[in-house]
Amino acid sequence: MKVQMRTLDFLDRALDLYDDVVGVVAHDGTEYTYAEFGERVNRLSNALADLGVEQGDRVALLAPNTHYFLESLYATNQLGAVFVPMNYRLVPEEFEYILNDCAADTVIADYDYAENIESVRESVPAEHFVGYRADDIEGDWTDYEGLLADASPEAPERPDIDEDDDASINYTSGTTGDPKGVVRTHRTEHWHALVLNQHMEIRDDDTYLWTLPMFHCNGWGHTYAITGTGGTHVCQRTFDPAGTLERVRDHDVSFLCGAPTVLNRLIAYREEHPDEPTTGDREVRIATAGSAPPKATIETVEDDIGWRIIHIYGLTETAPIITTSNSPRRLAERGREMKSFQGSETLATDVRVVDEDGEDVPRDGRSMGEIVVKGNQVMDRYLNKDEETHEAFNARRPGYFHTGDLATWDEDGMISIQDRKKDIIISGGENVSSIEVEDTLYDHPDVRKVAVIPTPSDEWGELVTALVVPKPGSDLTADDIESFAREHMAAYKIPRRVEFVEDLPETATGKVQKYQIRQDYWEDEERLIG
Repeated sequence: MKVQMRTLDFLDRALDLYDDVVGVVAHDGTEYTYAEFGERVNRLSNALADLGVEQGDRVALLAPNTHYFLESLYATNQLGAVFVPMNYRLVPEEFEYILNDCAADTVIADYDYAENIESVRESVPAEHFVGYRADDIEGDWTDYEGLLADASPEAPERPDIDEDDDASINYTSGTTGDPKGVVRTHRTEHWHALVLNQHMEIRDDDTYLWTLPMFHCNGWGHTYAITGTGGTHVCQRTFDPAGTLERVRDHDVSFLCGAPTVLNRLIAYREEHPDEPTTGDREVRIATAGSAPPKATIETVEDDIGWRIIHIYGLTETAPIITTSNSPRRLAERGREMKSFQGSETLATDVRVVDEDGEDVPRDGRSMGEIVVKGNQVMDRYLNKDEETHEAFNARRPGYFHTGDLATWDEDGMISIQDRKKDIIISGGENVSSIEVEDTLYDHPDVRKVAVIPTPSDEWGELVTALVVPKPGSDLTADDIESFAREHMAAYKIPRRVEFVEDLPETATGKVQKYQIRQDYWEDEERLIG
């Protein structure tokens, strides 16, 4: 029997089985049962429909980790519309690009970030602008809670939604500068949530703390998985160690996620507050992704803070989870060092490491190749980018998505990332296009040449570093570079390390040899990424 796989299945199950359970705790502590949450979702769906939102329309959201992020997600999908979560760390020009690229019909924005939309609203296609706490936003914004108050709490009639219809578009940094819209269907989102449930051990008595930004590929799928399983979402607008530990204790949190920089900030806070409790009554597990946590970090988090680490790997294009080191069997055989691996393939996922000809490299833990993946959770396509989509699925091994990450794997299929083909820097869990940063810095009148590379950082995993060749006679400083960058790009993209050099190594055709430059900075590290 074939049954259509839709994101709404997760909300429907929560309403059917857990209507009296506290499903969502807002940042200010307000609690909503799943029945109350479902009513708010219905009100928003009806309000958006009254504004003219129809099946296939794009609804963009700019908000931190809030209850109305979750409401907007389900309300949009309930209409058969497409949800477009945006990174609140971007600058107005980037929002302008995204809103035009996805042809957004409606924008919903948080009071802390709406000004970045207001400044470009005349240059985007959206006709409706909804603000949470609209009275605190300059400009003509419709108040979010006012919309809900005037709308019906009854469930709207849903359109005929096919599992292959677009459910969300998540934007990721493009290696050529322009962000790429990763189109995910109801099927890919649904399948990923099921895989996530298996490998993150999610149960209906879990209390999940939102420290991971919800906009990151819809919160790594936890927006669906926690809801459908009947767990409780605890919202924290943005991460801070004190607030995180307070919520862990007050709400007896059992599960959370965080990039390696979150682990580092928690460790630093713990060192300053050694007597502060780090758990409620239950054990806590934390999933981290991307850069492999150093052995010392794993030991401190697990032995001192008392939280169990689950290491996963993936990309926005892959939902993201495609590998995990959460294997009790391997842990018993190989010890804690195994958690420094990106892990082995997740359930119903085909992950390979291949050479230039698309053939598997030997499973010897030494031979390096590119990670490619085939699975139901992998994206449908890049929005409006047919050539990039074709290349992503056909470069070395046709039919597999090519990650651009270079790795080894061993006899147990355990993958260890060593380097990156793409010009992407992952700093503090955020993707930064080195090409984009270079293009921006080249606009500075005193810059003759520039190369942007990742350099090692204990705090951020990788540091955005600019090697600058100034024009003759200029008195360019590092502060000048940072100030110029701040005017044109999001804060997390700004070079935190600026070095002035006489020249950059180039090939015979004039291409900067970034690989050679990076080696100089990473020679004492085990791999060429953080």
